Formats: sequence, C-alpha cells, structure tokens
Amino acid sequence: MAVFTALSDTDRDFIASAYGMASLSSVVGIADGDRETTYLFRTKEGEFIVTLFENGAEPLDLERAFATMEILHGNGVPCPKPIRTKNGLATLQAAGRLVAVVSFVSGSSTADPTPARCESLGRVIARIHTILQRNQKTQQAALPTGAVHGALDCQNVFFLGDEVSGVINFRLRHDDVLVSEIADVLVGWASRANGELDPSKTGAILAGYQSVRKLADSEKAALPGFVLASAAKRYANGGAKTNLPGAALLAYDSLRLEIMA
Repeated sequence: MAVFTALSDTDRDFIASAYGMASLSSVVGIADGDRETTYLFRTKEGEFIVTLFENGAEPLDLERAFATMEILHGNGVPCPKPIRTKNGLATLQAAGRLVAVVSFVSGSSTADPTPARCESLGRVIARIHTILQRNQKTQQAALPTGAVHGALDCQNVFFLGDEVSGVINFRLRHDDVLVSEIADVLVGWASRANGELDPSKTGAILAGYQSVRKLADSEKAALPGFVLASAAKRYANGGAKTNLPGAALLAYDSLRLEIMA
C-alpha cells in the first residue's frame, strides 16, 4: 500500500502533543492495508501505530473498538493497547482524516499457518469470546451468543514463533452466535485449494479453542452447517462460483468427519 495521506511536520507535532508523546524521534510510513494510512511513531514513551482512516470509519465505531481492546488488553489477551488523547478520546482529526493510536505489537502475519499456530489462535479466540461474553448481559439461546472480533483474517493476527503475539483491527466487533466466528476461522485458516479443510489445522484450532472454552453439544452439531455457509460466502466473494457448491460441501464434509472422529 502506498501512504495515501502525507503528514506534515505540523500534523506530526499536533498528534504527538494530543496523545502526550514526548521526544518524537522518527515517523515511518507502513506499507500495509488498503483502506487507511498507517505510521509508526517512535517516541521516548515507546512505539505507537498511528492510523489515518481514509473512508468508512466513524468515531463511535472506533470508540467501541477501543472499549473492546481495553477490556481484552486488561485481561491479558495479546492485542494492542488503545491510546487515548489527553482528553480521554479514542480519536481526533488531523490532516483532514480521523486518527486513532494504539501501541505497537511485535510479530508478523502468516499466509500459511502451521498447526501449532492454529492451536494458539484457537486459544486466543476462546479467550476473546469468554472475556467479552462475561462483560455483557447473557441470554438463554439454543446457541451461545456474545461479542466476536468479526475479522479474524490472517492479516489481522500476528505471531512470534508459534504463539499469537497480537490480534488487531477490532472495528468490525459485533454480537453474534459464537460458533459463526469459529466457522469463519476454520474456513479462512484451514482451507485447502479444493475447499476441503486441512484436518491437522482444523483439529488444532478446535483443540486450542476447547482448551479454554468447551463447545456445547448444540455448537458441535451446528458447526458444520456454519462452515458450509462460511465457505459458500468465501468462494462466492472470491469469484470461484463454478466450483462453489463442491468446495463448500468439501468443507462441510471434512469438518463433520473431524467432529465425529
């Protein structure tokens, strides 16, 4: 990604001052993402990711994302620490853009996760679901519901070695059936080229998840159907409509066999 919005010296100083950053030593544009401009601010206090949203971001959405990250970070989940302005706000306006700041998270994303990384991811997802679920009113339902991340794609999860070092981008956090996010992760992280789910990665994600939060029998029964829907959506969005039914059914069948094993 190119840097869409350049920061002047005045813009940089304004942002640093608003967030109480002293001794700004360097500002580096980061070539990552496709809908926002991201900078790394190195300061006396540490390193921070400064994001300028080019479109589609609303202050209330970012406030909700910040509140979510504050809960998770405070409970030890590996995610950035939200940095508020000196006035306690999640965002401000600079260079004609909405700006948000979080702490820098070490690690890198992966396009081909190992089973060990999948297991670590499963544990972190379960911790997110468990922590956020206990911070909201619970309702009796056939399938457990709660807050989900909403965008657990490979580019939004960083690793150091085999362990998740950071989960980023909570802008799409919303309430949903928890098993729906598990299905999306299985399809996004364990799919083979033909649509079938890799059993070692699938098993690792589910083992990691259930080491923290056991799936209810109703969730286990429903999961293959949610995987079928998630796979169909993925392949339809990807333009592979010719192979969509077969690929989605392979995902469904491979997970059903995994759960029955």
